[in-house]
Amino acid sequence: MLSSVLKSKRARQVNIQIMRAFVRLRQLLNTHKDLARKLEALEKKYDAQFKSVFDAIKALMEPPPDTAPDPKPIRGFKP
Repeated sequence: MLSSVLKSKRARQVNIQIMRAFVRLRQLLNTHKDLARKLEALEKKYDAQFKSVFDAIKALMEPPPDTAPDPKPIRGFKP
């Protein structure tokens, strides 16, 4: 990095800000990894319960078996 080679006060300040940005970025990535792990743990914990709920919803979404009576014969004028 050029800011770490230069010896001016401004270059040092820029270098410090860059390092802080990288540290903050690393912290954010670790936070996201923690959240991903927690979400995965929750998914494993509640997977069986949600599976039964989704199975029930799928069963309700299926159309009922065709139990309609035979169609009535057409009455009236037939050409």
